[in-house]
This record gives sequence, structure tokens and C-alpha cells, in this order.
Amino acid sequence: MTQIPRSALILGLAGVIPFAWGALTLLVPALAAWGQATLGPRFIGPYVQLYYGAVILSFMSGVLWGFATKADGGRAATGYALSVIPALWAFFMTGGGPVSAAMNLIFGYAGLLVLDFAFWRWGLAPPWWMQLRVLLTCLVVLCLAVVVL
Repeated sequence: MTQIPRSALILGLAGVIPFAWGALTLLVPALAAWGQATLGPRFIGPYVQLYYGAVILSFMSGVLWGFATKADGGRAATGYALSVIPALWAFFMTGGGPVSAAMNLIFGYAGLLVLDFAFWRWGLAPPWWMQLRVLLTCLVVLCLAVVVL
């Protein structure tokens, strides 16, 4: 098994910080009060998680699109078509309140993991890709689950 490059791991984990921060501010009222007073209400609790979660899910569409550029013919067309799904999911499925938005983001990240696997199996993603994606997806889903529970 190929080891995840240190820089990819560090950047990937850094990308989880807003999800973890949002979960912590839901679980620790004193932290939420400090965050609201210091950063504003948009940067605590589910608000930061849901907004950032939709942005990152959309960003991952671009990553998949980049992988699709490595393919030819029908595989490329399939890759391009599949790569827009996470962004469309984020756009259409993250309204309706924090609980339903968080549930839909959880489903979106689970679906993204399936797409990641397909691109990886096609040899379009780096060998270490799935190790990183499984780790990050688990962390994100755990943080979003705090909103749902």
C-alpha cells in the first residue's frame, strides 16, 4: 500500500478543521459563546459546517474533473459527467434547515467516496487516494453527525 504524502495528509486534515470546530461549538456551550463573540454567529455550530461542507463538496467536483482529464473516450465522458454530481448535490440538497442539510451533506460525502473509489479504480487518482479519502470522509461525517444527533 502506498503511503499518503505528508503534505496531502496535513492539508487534508487542515481541511477538516472547520467541521471539527463546528462540532465542538455545538458540544461545548462556552466555546460557542466565545466563538460567537469573537468570530460571529456564522462561524460556529452548524452554520460553519454546512456552508463550508457545501463549498468543499463542490470543490471535490473540481478534483474529480481533474482526474477525468487523464482519461480518454467514453471513460473521460463518464468521468466528466460523474464529476459534476457532488457540486449539484451540494447546490440542490443543502437547504431546508440544519438537520436536513447536514443529513444531505453526509449522504453527499458518502456518495463522493463512491465516486472517489471509481476514479481510483480506473487509475485516474493517485495510489494513496482512497486511504486519504476514507480517513477524511469518516472525520467529516462524524463532525456532521453532531448536527443531526
